[in-house]
Amino acid sequence: MAIEVRIPTILRTYTDGAKAVEGTGSNLGELFHDLDARHPGIAARLLDGGELRRFVNVYLNDEDVRFLEGISTGLADGDSVTILPAVAGGAR
Repeated sequence: MAIEVRIPTILRTYTDGAKAVEGTGSNLGELFHDLDARHPGIAARLLDGGELRRFVNVYLNDEDVRFLEGISTGLADGDSVTILPAVAGGAR
């Protein structure tokens, strides 16, 4: 089962500059484990204590996984996962 994962610029050092990579898994947790096996260190930037880090947004086919089942969200062949770092801050 191939899942396309779109990688933000800040994490492309883990994917040798690739904007998108393929991974496998029946849910997001398995997908992130598979990605970490192929691209060591990337899971530590996405997960904290087995859950998504607070400032990492993940979308499954344009749906925010926080409103689905988080890292337990099921995946199907051909799905697209987009990882986006949250942007906050600025000057007052």
